[in-house]
Amino acid sequence: GAHSHIRGLGLDDALDARKISQGMVGQPEARKAAGIILQMIKEGKIAGRAVLLAGQPGTGKTAIAMGMAKALGDSTPFASMAASEIFSLEMSKTEALTQAFRQAIGVRIKEETEIIEGEVVEVELDAPAAGSVAKTGKLTLKSTEMETIYDLGQKMIESLNREKVTAGDVVTIDKATGRITKLGRSFSRSRDYDAMGPQMRFVQCPEGELQKRKEVVHVVTLHEIDVINSRQQGFLALFAGDTGEIRPEVREQIDTKVAEWREEGKADIVPGVLFIDEVHMLDIECFTYLNRALESSLAPIVVFATNRGLCTIRGTDLVSPHGVPVDLLDRLVIIRTLPYTPQEIVQILAVRAEVEGIDIAEDSLARLGEVGEQSSLRHAVQLLTPALVLAQTSGRERIEVADIDDCHGLFSDAKASAKLLAEQADKYIT
Repeated sequence: GAHSHIRGLGLDDALDARKISQGMVGQPEARKAAGIILQMIKEGKIAGRAVLLAGQPGTGKTAIAMGMAKALGDSTPFASMAASEIFSLEMSKTEALTQAFRQAIGVRIKEETEIIEGEVVEVELDAPAAGSVAKTGKLTLKSTEMETIYDLGQKMIESLNREKVTAGDVVTIDKATGRITKLGRSFSRSRDYDAMGPQMRFVQCPEGELQKRKEVVHVVTLHEIDVINSRQQGFLALFAGDTGEIRPEVREQIDTKVAEWREEGKADIVPGVLFIDEVHMLDIECFTYLNRALESSLAPIVVFATNRGLCTIRGTDLVSPHGVPVDLLDRLVIIRTLPYTPQEIVQILAVRAEVEGIDIAEDSLARLGEVGEQSSLRHAVQLLTPALVLAQTSGRERIEVADIDDCHGLFSDAKASAKLLAEQADKYIT
């Protein structure tokens, strides 16, 4: 994708933006502002508030939102959508927004499970009795303090074979499900092999009792819980993608249950991030819903993005900054993105070329930077692959200036196309 090179916001410990870091280039003030918002999210101090990324097209608004998502990590839910999607779904606009909101709210569920953890001393499999298909066997496990022999049934033997468990492996066995997880090889067996692969991992022999209680943490979104409880096929509906409209009664029951879990200490709410691009495409009904939804006790951090200035609020005759009603704008903290400098455009193009594995000469990169300055950064990025194809047809793997110039002549950018239309307006059907 266009933002596959983004790995974070590229900030130091003082939240200052590094020049080029984690795929991010330029926009130091916007990145620092996003970093402050990120810190507030991590400390749980911004739930129910919203941020607006506002700037000209091609100034890195989506890149900053992606950087925020990457910096938050996998444990924090992140949902993204384009505002125009709402009008093409087979459900009401408010239902689509509700589902998007609940996709961005996680529930961290804690549960205790009993496990057996130890080093495998011996796996002994018995030959099936005459006329019987079922296998039986014995598994000897030890810790630093004890050693125990367990009887094995057919399913456990299959699990052991599947995980390729042998003497010297350190394993955990979930007593409830029978699931076997191989943690690694015991340090006491480190001299068994002359050569080892990089994936070979050595661990200490477990201490204490073989049977232990362990806390397991799962993070699921409220939307996933909604879908599982509202459909006959349960969690399969998540894979089918056909979630449909979910009844309010189902959500109320789930919210009540989650509140009970929180009181009992079994679960925590994890407010995630909902990114809505092209926010000016929402209409007055959606904005009215958002005003109310942001005040809810279960609300994620909402990040909007827009490239519009003063424009009409969809569904009304009112003109407002960014096409967003003033009462909603009052709730937002606005982060501005500024146009990239010529030097930053060249740096971004160099990062994209490296990610896509494209070899481009320094002078060609400078020429492509000039094209980006005259047209747009997006247009310059889009010329990278066609220029490589032209170079390869000439028997080269490196892009030269001539390839850039040829591509620039073959493919028009939006500004050049608009200028041509204005000059030849009489020759087109209007």
